Amino acid sequence: MSKVRTFLEMIKFEHTIFALPFAYLGMVLAWGGWERANWPEFVLITVAMAAARTAAMSLNRYIDRFIDAHNPRTARRPIQTGAIDAASVLFFAVLSLVILGVSAWLLNPLAFYLFPGALLFLVGYAYAKRFTWLCHYILGFTDGLAPMGAWVAVRGSVFTTADLPAWLLLAAVTFWIGGFDVIYACQDVEFDRRTGLHSIPARFGIGRGLQIAALNHTLTVLILVILGVTSSLSWPYWLGVAAVAGLLLYEHSLVRPDDLSKLGIAFFNVNGYISVTIFVATFVAVLLG
Repeated sequence: MSKVRTFLEMIKFEHTIFALPFAYLGMVLAWGGWERANWPEFVLITVAMAAARTAAMSLNRYIDRFIDAHNPRTARRPIQTGAIDAASVLFFAVLSLVILGVSAWLLNPLAFYLFPGALLFLVGYAYAKRFTWLCHYILGFTDGLAPMGAWVAVRGSVFTTADLPAWLLLAAVTFWIGGFDVIYACQDVEFDRRTGLHSIPARFGIGRGLQIAALNHTLTVLILVILGVTSSLSWPYWLGVAAVAGLLLYEHSLVRPDDLSKLGIAFFNVNGYISVTIFVATFVAVLLG
């Protein structure tokens, strides 16, 4: 139990609640109305999402364990201090992937057939920074598979014109996550350059990195607008989009090239508010029809 507690603290399991809303967003839009609500689907999507995030975070910690040991910012993480051994982390990661696979199998055939593709990104994104400064978008795309997966879980399709909302959600989350991952990477610029790791701030500088992050978040809001128009969502959704735009502006006001002291607030708190806000707004919009 001590190892389980340490593991859950290491992957910040409590932050799963901030990752769930975008998966639920895909689910609610796929339902299209509460007369189509399916609560067994809701439970399985919740389990799948929690398992996917747990697998991704634990694999990231396992794969990066030697890199993290040399980074002053991450050198006190549980694996590095010996609070939990790497083999246990790998065990929990594999267990989470098994749970994810079983959840996909129980949902529908397409969800299960696409599981290997999701697995590729869940494992592969941790290696991306070793090869390309586009790693932020690979991470964003991996997270964007959450609403896409929830859509597939409900509709059992993803390649028709009616599936456009799923692709727009994938794009919105890709740029949203990619943007704030760029911000987060600003604190490791010197370490990344010294060790040969890749990131946008390490490649282009912190100032330009923050500008690129702002562009990503502008695209996020634009895609959410397109989603609202094409899905004919009512006024609560638009209030949510306006709130998200305001929160993103606030997030960027917290960080400057010469002052990253509030980066933690921007990364964890504000992004949690963003995911919950847009889900609640969409939930009410669908509820009202």
